[in-house]
Amino acid sequence: MNELCFLSAAEIAVRIRSRKLSPREAVHAHLERIEKLNPRLNALIYVDRDRALKAAQEAERAVMKGSPLGPLHGVPITVKSSVEVAGWPWEAGTRLRAGLRGTTDAPLVERLRRAGVILLGSTNAPEYLMAYETDNLLYGRTNNPWDLNRTPGGSSGGESAAIAAGLSAGGVGSDGGGSIRIPAHYTGICGLKPTPGRIPATGHFPASLGPFALIGVVGPMARTVRDLKLLFEVMAGYEAGDPSSAPVALRKLRAAEARRIRVGWFEDDGCAPPTRETRAAVRQAAEALTQSGFVVEPFRPKGLERARQLWWNIFGRAGGWILNPVVEGREGKLSPIFKEFRSFVAAEPPLILDDLMQTWIERDELRIQFLRQMEKYPVILSPVCAVPAFRHGEREWVVDGQKVKYLEAMSHTQVFNILGNPAAVVPVGRSPEGMPIGVQVIGRPYEEETVLAIAAEVEKRCGGWQKPPIDELGSN
Repeated sequence: MNELCFLSAAEIAVRIRSRKLSPREAVHAHLERIEKLNPRLNALIYVDRDRALKAAQEAERAVMKGSPLGPLHGVPITVKSSVEVAGWPWEAGTRLRAGLRGTTDAPLVERLRRAGVILLGSTNAPEYLMAYETDNLLYGRTNNPWDLNRTPGGSSGGESAAIAAGLSAGGVGSDGGGSIRIPAHYTGICGLKPTPGRIPATGHFPASLGPFALIGVVGPMARTVRDLKLLFEVMAGYEAGDPSSAPVALRKLRAAEARRIRVGWFEDDGCAPPTRETRAAVRQAAEALTQSGFVVEPFRPKGLERARQLWWNIFGRAGGWILNPVVEGREGKLSPIFKEFRSFVAAEPPLILDDLMQTWIERDELRIQFLRQMEKYPVILSPVCAVPAFRHGEREWVVDGQKVKYLEAMSHTQVFNILGNPAAVVPVGRSPEGMPIGVQVIGRPYEEETVLAIAAEVEKRCGGWQKPPIDELGSN
């Protein structure tokens, strides 16, 4: 095992700047690990080996010449296949876009390149990103590096598996209903769902337009909160192509200022009961912050169950309405997981204009009420998901004698998409089977810096990322 592949992105950048590590060494180590482990994980669907090696040579020359270096100079990362990268597959997991390649870099990719990153390749996702399990008819199923018989989640499942297993130092995911946070929770890494528009979603497919602009975002994934912060600071900023984008400046939060923030926490949103270990992880995170000097109190916001219903009206019913014209008559090319999503939508009454407008208005009213509640608790801790990473194909579980269904299990993340809150995930606990359990740190819109500061405190006290046993696992 090459330990270079388990250095944080920040540490790789520091070593490269101090000439203790060359960009070529870093890239070679990650490419070798991809070659070794990707056949078992199926995390990357495209590896840009030649361009990565060329970029590493150029990065090394810049170091040796003493040229100005970006904050992530020489750091090898991956990008979810729903984000446009020039020359890379841009298929979003569907055979209906098979062979489609990006013609330009998305703005966030441009920003990453300017910061010095080296792009290794593109990661797998479920068809049209509409699932919490990563599998499709183009590239197949992605496996969890903690247990190959389990999913790394979706829709950023390829990204989470790659980062957790050391195939990448960090990367870019997207999140319309938990698609960064749930994979982070399932694989034991960190992820940040920012406020819509804080990082431009320009160049993402499906596009964050219309009602999707309320819920769909792109954001960083990494093994440490410090790396999330670095990636966030590089990618954030106004961009005219994102209808939600706003010119919000980055701010620095001092430790003493952060400790004055009152933190609320809850174990159960009233929709799906979490496992005992998931509850224990939230309590552990709350206790960690208490020991660090924060005021931490039990608090469950009102309106969570209704928020989830409104989320489904946008993600599910409106999403189905938008995608139906694209897929009708081509059902033979659709994956079983995407057909399952369509069956969930078909079980509901058709979405009409009155429903959409009522959802939009009620969402705004609920968001106002929710943010007023957050005046007392600007940060909230909660579960990420009712269950840890599930076995491929599972769709319901029994928790404390109560049946928990697939979509309901993910409710703790879904509500914060419709409400527009930034939220980070930090690994904290373990299930009886040894699977990772993350905790969600939720903040107010445009307060990602606060979320990341408190997430870092939880990480410091609770241990953070640990190596998965992928090197010892056989073929699944």
